[in-house]
Amino acid sequence: MLRLQDYAIFSHLRQSGVPLQASTRFGEGLAAALWERAGRGHYRYNPANHHTLSFWVAGGAGFRRLRGRSYDPIHGESSLWVVPAGAPTAWEAAGKGRLLHFYIPMPVFESRVVETLDADPSLISLREEGLQRDPALENIIRSMVLPLSWEEPADRIALTQAGEMLTTYLAARCSERPPRALLIRGGLAPVVLRRVQEYVEAHLEQDLTIEDLAAVAGLSPYHFAHAFKRSTGFGPYRYVLRRRTERAKRLLAAGKIPLSDVAQACGFGSQSHFSARFREVTGLTPRQFGRCFDDRSLVARVRTHTA
Repeated sequence: MLRLQDYAIFSHLRQSGVPLQASTRFGEGLAAALWERAGRGHYRYNPANHHTLSFWVAGGAGFRRLRGRSYDPIHGESSLWVVPAGAPTAWEAAGKGRLLHFYIPMPVFESRVVETLDADPSLISLREEGLQRDPALENIIRSMVLPLSWEEPADRIALTQAGEMLTTYLAARCSERPPRALLIRGGLAPVVLRRVQEYVEAHLEQDLTIEDLAAVAGLSPYHFAHAFKRSTGFGPYRYVLRRRTERAKRLLAAGKIPLSDVAQACGFGSQSHFSARFREVTGLTPRQFGRCFDDRSLVARVRTHTA
């Protein structure tokens, strides 16, 4: 697996002293980094060994893409920029900006081309493109990436699924050949669905990823996520979260088990993260849930909330 310093642009920014707020690797070699830029300066990136998607989380209006004596402006918050592997780029920065980078190895993008466009990846290229705003990409980033705890094991499925969605969208939206619609027909075969569900139950305490579940089903992560949702009504992340919550409810009902042990047994990396996700699903904190078994009205409320 690639180390973060193996991604050329990440390494360049680190060596340049740009403040790094957070970083992670996930999925099939994808990586993300959140940078905080301030001040004024010029930056030139040599051709990178990966594609890069840049998203201005905040600020950014003082940045622009230099092209000789001309330039392309960055339109501020929520702007995006796609830089293909092998493309040298130069930038001028002024003011403040919080910038989220996604680093996409070429083999990952090529696999998305095969899945999404049903095309020979050697005939398809990712084009450089600046977008003032793209609601689909912004929704994925702001709802599925930024709110998550990047190093929290229980959030890995959601993060890897977001990576799948981002790279698939780029293959369809920013490739040089017009995309052909990808139709997902039907869900998982019953025997495959049962195999995936049994795997989830047997590994709830572990760090599950979308690739793990897709491998059990014998599908690509992209196809698996769509087929699984058609079969269950839930995306893989929501399904696993609900199963972890159900296990936690059984352990809490047994009583006399420290919350930290319950969190660990259900695949949450910390008690605080467990409490937040448990409340998200049930409407109660774990402690409140543990105290509610003598109050039938509270139990009924929890059942109604989670039905």
